[in-house]
Amino acid sequence: MKILILVALQDELDANEIRDFKVYYSGVGKVNAAIKTLQVIQKHSPNLIINFGTAGSLNPQLSGLIEVGSFYQRDMDASPLGFEIGQTPFEDEKEISFGRQGVSCGTGDKFVTRTPTLKTDIVDMEAFAIAKVCKLKNIDFRCFKFISDNADNEAKDDWVDNVSLGAKLFVERISTLKD
Repeated sequence: MKILILVALQDELDANEIRDFKVYYSGVGKVNAAIKTLQVIQKHSPNLIINFGTAGSLNPQLSGLIEVGSFYQRDMDASPLGFEIGQTPFEDEKEISFGRQGVSCGTGDKFVTRTPTLKTDIVDMEAFAIAKVCKLKNIDFRCFKFISDNADNEAKDDWVDNVSLGAKLFVERISTLKD
């Protein structure tokens, strides 16, 4: 099985910290994540893409490394046209899932410092885009996030302090998977 890992920033996971897997950096945000996902699929034809990175928690009971089971686009707002928050116009589904248990993640291009309109367990800036590309290309997808902050007024400082703390937990978690 060919497995690739996508991470937004080297600060979240240095490729030298992980053996047996190829790590690619997408940059921050949905557009960068979608472009990089398409590039690695085209070049490497993986069976599984794993996304790792940091996330803000909207659920005070969540901490550490968690797996995401469902993905939403939290900043899609076509409500004036009669669509629900998070629903892309003229698309039936607003949730993407690969049949795994886990928390819900709302992806958007805004760093969250207060509760967004679309309520999910955690928030990030890349996972939905990667999940959507994988779904469209029929490639399996898993996503692990390290809770770096609580998506509140202190999120910026907390993220800076905690951005690199999840790498070791992630490496341990995927050590049973093989390329």
